[in-house]
Amino acid sequence: MEPHSVPPPAPSGATTSAAPTNNMAVVSFVAGIASFFAHVIPVIGGFTVAIVAIITGFIARGQIKKSGEQGMWMANAGIIIGIVHLVLGFFIVLIVLFLIFVLGLALFGIAASGGGSSPSPVPSG
Repeated sequence: MEPHSVPPPAPSGATTSAAPTNNMAVVSFVAGIASFFAHVIPVIGGFTVAIVAIITGFIARGQIKKSGEQGMWMANAGIIIGIVHLVLGFFIVLIVLFLIFVLGLALFGIAASGGGSSPSPVPSG
């Protein structure tokens, strides 16, 4: 019988040759995802967390370019998710304001005309 060649186990303190993941990239990615759930937090809210995701994403991209760390995809995803959140929020606010305006015109237009049942004034002459 021939002995099997098994590679020796790695030392317990050995690390891989891959660069570590940038912490700011992780913060950006997590903040981007958490921004959709952070609207329940008073004062801070989801839009603030989305802005944090964008800012930390850009910081992480700069650090990754200089240090060669991993996590560029997390930084980019955090930026994109944060921007998408802000854009969706902007459009939701526009839609709500538009609906308030249209409903206001409909309600106050009917109220101002008296519901169409009051006679129009006749000029005296």
